Amino acid sequence: MKQCPNFKKCGGCQYLDMPYEEQLKKKHKEVSQLLKNFCKVHPVVGMEDPYHYRNKVHAVFGRDRKGKIISGVYKEGTHTILPVDVCLIENEKADAIIKTVRELLPSFKMKVYDEDTGFGFLRHVLIRTAHKTGEIMVVLVTASPVFPSKNNFVKALRKVHPEITTVVQNVNNRGTSMVLGDKEQVLYGPGFIVDELCGKKFRISSKSFYQINPIQTEKLYDLAIKAAKLTGKETVVDAYCGIGTIGIAASAGAKEVIGVELNKDAVRDAGTNAKMNKVNNIRFYNNDAGKFMVQMASQGAKADVVFLDPPRSGSTEEFINAVAILGPERVVYVSCGPDTLARDLGWFKKKGYEAEEAWAVDMFPMTAHTEAVVSLKKVRKK
Repeated sequence: MKQCPNFKKCGGCQYLDMPYEEQLKKKHKEVSQLLKNFCKVHPVVGMEDPYHYRNKVHAVFGRDRKGKIISGVYKEGTHTILPVDVCLIENEKADAIIKTVRELLPSFKMKVYDEDTGFGFLRHVLIRTAHKTGEIMVVLVTASPVFPSKNNFVKALRKVHPEITTVVQNVNNRGTSMVLGDKEQVLYGPGFIVDELCGKKFRISSKSFYQINPIQTEKLYDLAIKAAKLTGKETVVDAYCGIGTIGIAASAGAKEVIGVELNKDAVRDAGTNAKMNKVNNIRFYNNDAGKFMVQMASQGAKADVVFLDPPRSGSTEEFINAVAILGPERVVYVSCGPDTLARDLGWFKKKGYEAEEAWAVDMFPMTAHTEAVVSLKKVRKK
């Protein structure tokens, strides 16, 4: 077990003082308890090295009482900045880059944003790192679009960290707690990074949804694809498909894949990702997945497998009804909230889908979160 000076102050890690084997046992017990009425849960798939796995690191900038520039996270449940230099679950390169940004600010006379007065320039820094390719994106979130001596600032930052492959300025002038604004300009590089997952390449922009722990994501997706039992003849629907990660990874084993996603930017990224991987048997639609499936069924279209990977709040009864109307033989549910998963499995059961088995995956070591994959099959009425 490693020590962290901010443990219990920042609220990011609940289990840092618990041996890793114990954490895995605790998580297995919790998921098994929740799913005991539905199916067997396999032991939790853990990490060999459960530290520094987060590929997306966000720091908020401000000043302490003495006026010194600080960067870190908000203390749990407050808007008080807790200074953080190193974090045991964040990518180490990302932490080092944030520290360098902070050290460069005074020489560029760059003011940090003050939430109370609304004055100042730099609000947040977001770093995204690609695990397989090593590419690094730095997003500087500023309160105004005017960035004096931006080229020199980027040059100075890249002099210390030549490994940075792209720098983006994101403008957020709203008085909300949202980190990113709508306007962006690329200051250096292509404005995105590319990572590899399950043997496929994925393009990640500042706002793309991409799993935080790539090592465990591969294990999670491999289990999900295995649970789908694909033979190459199936039509697959990837609901809540995001930038197309699961659908593209599963495409090699399916006849065709249909990805459905409500977020327009994600759908555009998904199309780009399919082209980049030369995947020709996948199509993406910008739509509500539930409505889309009902529409598919009304037009007499069929799907053999549905993947769903909903947010932590889980799926909805309407969505599960829509799956039942479409009537796939198999459903693979990827969940980041086992409690809502248990609720949803109850709804699926009412609609004639039975859970066969579940696999728990530790995506967020040192925290209380666990992900799970459940394979469900359509029960034939006797």
